[in-house]
Order: sequence, then C-alpha cells, then structure tokens
Amino acid sequence: MLIGISFLSAMGVLAKLATETVSLAEVVFFRNAFGMLAPFLIIASRGRWELLITRRLSGHIARATIGVTAMVLTFWALHLLPLPDATALSFTSPLFLTALSWPVLGEKVGPHRWGAVIVGFLGVLVLARPSGDIINAGFLVAISAAFATAMAGLMLRQLGRTESAATTAFYFALFATLYSLLPLPFFWSTPSWTELALLIGMGSIGGLGQHFMTRAYAMAPAAVVGPFTYISIVWACLFGWLIWNDTPDVYVLTGTSIVIASGLYILYRETRKRRSV
Repeated sequence: MLIGISFLSAMGVLAKLATETVSLAEVVFFRNAFGMLAPFLIIASRGRWELLITRRLSGHIARATIGVTAMVLTFWALHLLPLPDATALSFTSPLFLTALSWPVLGEKVGPHRWGAVIVGFLGVLVLARPSGDIINAGFLVAISAAFATAMAGLMLRQLGRTESAATTAFYFALFATLYSLLPLPFFWSTPSWTELALLIGMGSIGGLGQHFMTRAYAMAPAAVVGPFTYISIVWACLFGWLIWNDTPDVYVLTGTSIVIASGLYILYRETRKRRSV
C-alpha cells in the first residue's frame, strides 16, 4: 500500500499539472490507456498469460464503473482545489471504507480501530482547512470522490479473493479505457509534446500504483490497509513545496502526525489480534 500510494501521489501531481491545459476527458483516457502497460508487462514477464482468463467478468466491469467514476471525481477535485486540500479531503475514504467493510464484506472492526479512525478524521479536519467556504464545489466533489474510492476498494477486496492483482489491474484499465473513450471525441485537443509526455508518464505511473494497491487489498482486510492512504499527505506537501512553493504550516504538520499515528495504531491492533488467534 505504501508503494502504491507513492506512485498514485506522483500520478496526482502529474494529473493536476495536466488539467491546467488539457481537458479532463483526455487526462482520464491517458491515465487508463497507459495504465494497462504495467499489469500487461507484469503478466508478460512472468509468462502467465492464463492470468488474462477470468470467470468474474461482471465483477471487473462493475469495479471499473465505480473506479472510473472515482477517478473522474478525483481529477476534478485536484483541478478545483489546492493539492494539500484535495489530498486531505480524500482521507475520508478510509472512514467510509471502514464503515462499509463490516456490512458489505463481513470484516470485523473492533472499537479500538473505530476509535483510531475517528481520531484520524479529526486529524484530517485539523490538516485540511480548505480554502474559503468549506461547503463549495471542490469540497463536494472531493467528498464524492472519497466515497466512490471506498466503494472501489471494497470491490477490490472481493475480487482479490479469487483474482490476482495483475488480472484485476489489467481488466480495470481495459474497461476503464473503453469507458473513457466515449466522451473523448467531444473534448479532444491534440496535446503538445510536453503535454503528451506528461500524460503518458501519469498513466504509466498510475498503472503501477494501481497494481500495488490492488495487491495490498488482496493481502489484508480493507480496514487495515485503507488508513495508509493517509501517507499521501506527506507526498502532497512535498510536491506542493517543490512545484508550487507551498510550505506546510503547523496545522498540516499536526494533522499529518495525527492521521499517520491513527493508521499505525490500526495496524498494531490488527497485528495483535492475529497473534492472539
């Protein structure tokens, strides 16, 4: 999850840069089209072409539908909000994920982990401090993206019980590319060489990040790996400082510390529970 989040954080930066001059439809298309490269190359390098065979095609289609929705909303939020604000608001996704993992997946979430998630959400409130009025278009889009991301995470967990990470990542990219082709003729504008390099890099890095994230959800309960998306705020602050000269203030540092500590405590409680079984 940590590796996947690092790649996806870099993808978010490239996507934010791209949406300054390229349409959202093109950004989504390139993210998905070149996102297929990573899982395809992983399958090819292993010589395991049987991984392309699946008996859960409907599950992959459903997951791609929710995933593309989450992707569009996420990129839109990155366009509307400053990078740290959009990233911080995305941290509500593990909260949604934890709340839904019990009724949807039947995963037990104890009071200690519930408490840690609540404390983490309070840390997000300290950290986020969205610019201007908190209830605005960017805020609503970011919250909707977080909820859709949580739903996609639950589907990843279900698919991970029978499908390999490479298989799930490949079929997501395949169907997501087909979906993103639909609006492309209405918003297409030929990108410059710089924009093209930006878009290809974004898609390729995003595909790698998706593979590692898919693998993480297959290896551990959603309530355990989900909170580690909080680590992306560290990358958001770093990239924001390097690219946009945004210096993290005491609220960002304090909020980051709280949410990271919450994620680590959830991992500690899960590890302790497994050892006692």
